Amino acid sequence: MLGVWLLIWGSVALGGRADTAFLHRAHDSSGHCTYSFTVASPVEAACPEAAGGVPELRAELAALAARLSRLESRERGMGGSGPRGSEPGGSRDPQQVALTARLEAAYGELLRAKSRLEEEKGRLEREKEELGRRLESSAQEITRLRAARCPPGREGPGRDTLRAPAKAPRWEPQPLAYQELQSERTEVPVSRLLEETALGRPGKEDSGCGQLVWVGEPVVFGRADSIAGKYGVWMKDPEPVPPFTRDNTWRVDTVGTEVRQLFQYEEAEQLARGYPAKVHILPRPLESTGAVIYRGGLFFQPRHSRSVARYDLRGETITAEREIPGAGYHGQYPYSWGGYTDIDLAVDETGLWVIYSTEKARGAIVLSKLDPETLEIRRTWDTNIRKRGVANSFLICGTLYTVSSYSAPNATINFAYDTATGTSRALSIPFENRFRYLSMLDYNPAERQLFAWDSFNMVTYPVRLSRA
Repeated sequence: MLGVWLLIWGSVALGGRADTAFLHRAHDSSGHCTYSFTVASPVEAACPEAAGGVPELRAELAALAARLSRLESRERGMGGSGPRGSEPGGSRDPQQVALTARLEAAYGELLRAKSRLEEEKGRLEREKEELGRRLESSAQEITRLRAARCPPGREGPGRDTLRAPAKAPRWEPQPLAYQELQSERTEVPVSRLLEETALGRPGKEDSGCGQLVWVGEPVVFGRADSIAGKYGVWMKDPEPVPPFTRDNTWRVDTVGTEVRQLFQYEEAEQLARGYPAKVHILPRPLESTGAVIYRGGLFFQPRHSRSVARYDLRGETITAEREIPGAGYHGQYPYSWGGYTDIDLAVDETGLWVIYSTEKARGAIVLSKLDPETLEIRRTWDTNIRKRGVANSFLICGTLYTVSSYSAPNATINFAYDTATGTSRALSIPFENRFRYLSMLDYNPAERQLFAWDSFNMVTYPVRLSRA
């Protein structure tokens, strides 16, 4: 086959050098088929035999072979079939095909690896940006905490005792007729704090009224083990009447639709053991966790009413009941945790209070001072603090204090309303929700402590007041 190709390429190549080329096919002496062709020389009239024509012919044939080789290389470079790149019929070399396939597969794998690397690079870039934002946010938070811990002009040995008050939370939009909270920050001088007594229960020398400046860590006194005790109220009477004493402790589990059981304990240790000395069955079921014990009576809100009732602990009867005009009830104006805490009773050094809201007040807390015998309203104050915006509240020395959250572990006492001046102010006194669900909070002026119910747990908080 190589000879055939040489003959064909030779005829094509020499076609431009002669006018006529002849191809001959014949049998040789042995019977084989042979091919030959002749071409007339365009430059020689006769064969130079006398001058040694064989060498010249050989040179001519060598030049022709070189030209054919160049043509063959050019043809392979152009992708065509040639004598060394193809088999008869135009089929490709299997080894070449396999090599090409492997190269294409390797190239494809390289492209996929490149794509994966680009995706990974993009992901890392995004993580880098996110970490940068977190770092910046952390730096800002550290700066804010440092500034809050030591405000300008308050440096000194006692600077860690006082934290700068945080900004008041923004209220929900209200009509223009609604009075906005005009609050001021409360800053207690370090010198005043240094005058206070050591932590713990106050002594006689500092038993007077003042502003709340500190709330200690919670102390657990008991735990309700049944599901009925997830929410509840526990109390002591700050002004007991015989035969009761300040050691008597009272408890109501308020999960249920017909809550009538009032558990009486001789002392707090008996409460911790879970064995009541007596169980009172109330004539009316109470609603929520707003009840208090004061001067020998249980003051509570009867279920599905806007009334307040007094249950006499000695006679075991309801001796007084009065409706609170316009008060929301059964879920109209509760605290932020819910629980039908629309009407909340409280006791402080000045007497008995009821905390609620009305449609006229548009959800803001309303305070009323009550006569403990007749439940007659002596005086009412309209505050600017939204009841749904706070988790709970209590009174100390005629000032209402509110808690920012019932579930955040690091909550704050965030607002105060002074009934003596009729003004509100923002606070930032740390308050710990250890068990993450504060459903009751009351102040006991005799104990100088806060009583709280925090997700099955009955706890107390020591407090400290500034000197009046």
